[in-house]
Amino acid sequence: MIIDIVKVFLPSIIAFALGILITPALSAFLYKNKMWKKRAGKVDMDGKEAVIFNSLHKDKEVGTPRMGGVVIWLSATIAILFLWFLARIFPTPLFQKIDFLSRNQTWIPLCTLLLGGLVGLIDDYFEVQGSRGSGSFSRGMSLKKRLTIVAIVGLLVGSWFYFKLDVSSIGLPSILGNLEIGILFIPLFALVTVGIYSGGVIDGIDGLAGGVFAAIFASYAGIAFYQTQIDLAAFSALIAGSILAFLWFNIPPARFYMSETGTMGLTITLAVVAFMTDTLGGGYGLIVLPVVAFPLVATTLSNIIQVTSKKMRNGKKVFLVAPIHHHFEALGWPSYKVTMRFWVIGVFFAILGMVLALIG
Repeated sequence: MIIDIVKVFLPSIIAFALGILITPALSAFLYKNKMWKKRAGKVDMDGKEAVIFNSLHKDKEVGTPRMGGVVIWLSATIAILFLWFLARIFPTPLFQKIDFLSRNQTWIPLCTLLLGGLVGLIDDYFEVQGSRGSGSFSRGMSLKKRLTIVAIVGLLVGSWFYFKLDVSSIGLPSILGNLEIGILFIPLFALVTVGIYSGGVIDGIDGLAGGVFAAIFASYAGIAFYQTQIDLAAFSALIAGSILAFLWFNIPPARFYMSETGTMGLTITLAVVAFMTDTLGGGYGLIVLPVVAFPLVATTLSNIIQVTSKKMRNGKKVFLVAPIHHHFEALGWPSYKVTMRFWVIGVFFAILGMVLALIG
């Protein structure tokens, strides 16, 4: 038990330390190359200028680099490979025990983290380069293209779960038993992946996304540990530690933004971890996902409600601006108050979701 606890927490500590160490070099590179938008602002989901958002953030997006999410996936990858190499250079029982890079628990989430991070990095680069003297808000990949990429990844990973791992059901509380859905598991996997990714727009205020994602992955570390998926628990804790390193530099005033390279990698990986702690782990990781990730769900729902209202009620809005965290900014809340209250809500629901998963 003690060695398992060490195995879970040690990677998190290493990733945090690595994130702190690599950030000065990354930050210097981003500032030297002016990797930020040259014109503040964005368009909303119906293609029109987001007037209220742009008025709130007109001075925040220019001069602060994007691509800060590199800290997360780079420090996590270095940490996991470091422990893997350590176990091979010093093949003692101790070092072999703390190596958690395994085919059955960590290869898939690590691959999705890197794939999402690299695709997001390309999008961030296009957005930065596309705004140079163009007079436009953004020239990164369109939302449709990004959703398509995420959906394709979801279909591929869902197919792997279905065909290679023989997963075709959803975990429900023991009184109900598992729900067998057959090949529909694949499109469900893709749908959940896209849904979680859509909540990634929570990255809009200094420190907000980092605190929320750290709580979510810490919760799934606890769920996986309870299921004795120790390698997956270590991986989830590793991500939480790397996010905290990013957060150290992202609290107001942010040195850089997480942007797409962080949110795409984290959201796709979160969907994978949720499914891995479901029937594959003998648990209910999927059904508690809306609870554990409640801030992301609320963010997505606020966008859906806003767009639906504008289409069905002749342009009338429910929120002053969506997503909902910007609505509170528009009401006059200081950004730090919005961030810290979302942190509180995020921690509360992360713990609640973990408890529900454990007693289910």
